[in-house]
Amino acid sequence: MAETPLNTGDAAPAAPPPSFITTPLRDVAAWAAAFDAREIPVLAATANGIEDLRCNEDAVDAHLLADGMQADPLMILKLLRHVAQLRRGRDQADAETATEALVMLGITPFFRDFGPQPTVEAVLASQPQALPGLRQVLRRAHRAARFALGFAVHRGDHDAALIHEAALLHDFAELLLWAHAPALALEIARRQHLDPALRSAEAQHAVLHTDLAALKDALMHRWRLPELLVKISDDHASANPQVRNVQLALRVARHSSQGWDNPALPDDVDEVAALLNLGTAPTLHLLHDLGR
Repeated sequence: MAETPLNTGDAAPAAPPPSFITTPLRDVAAWAAAFDAREIPVLAATANGIEDLRCNEDAVDAHLLADGMQADPLMILKLLRHVAQLRRGRDQADAETATEALVMLGITPFFRDFGPQPTVEAVLASQPQALPGLRQVLRRAHRAARFALGFAVHRGDHDAALIHEAALLHDFAELLLWAHAPALALEIARRQHLDPALRSAEAQHAVLHTDLAALKDALMHRWRLPELLVKISDDHASANPQVRNVQLALRVARHSSQGWDNPALPDDVDEVAALLNLGTAPTLHLLHDLGR
């Protein structure tokens, strides 16, 4: 899956400067309500791509449109949230992937409901220090999604596309934090830089009065995201092979982000080998191939 780099764009019209959350909210419920009230910005490359396709709507189908947003977890999140809200109370199956959501919604209604999109780059134009933080989360998400898809394909999992999406979306709460509360996201990063032993959840609690895992879970339920996606994203259900697939992809992506000499990687390799029923050497070869 190709990664889409962040870049500036002009898909969205000029807008007033955004109002950021600058002080911590009281608890996870307050954070979920605050994020629920704000529009989700997307990557400029995605916004521009949507506008290009809008000009030739008759030639667009769900697969083509989904391909244009497959590297943007924020756009996929926005789409799934929108479709879930439209079908609330209806006796229909969940749209589990971006493609399924677009099929369910329809191309003309998509372009009607999604006009020129606000972009992350424009939102954070006044906060240049925040963009590298968001980019880092995005790179980690892309890397984890590649590993997750590779593991799922090797396992012959018929939900491989959904597993890829679950890994891509896993850290969406952190992306939203960088977009909506960049000063607080920077403070968390500053504390962890000063104390490398400080656990992420501890730093998040100290700054936000909650942690991002709890916020992600609250938003997934508040937005009625697909049940299977929520299940695969449950970090506590490690006995489930699909959940384990995503968990190990995230771990390998994090531990190998600076190279393959991280001391935690040998344990990761052993666990991936067990999941895939492979030997150590073939597992290492697969990981290096997926991690290029």
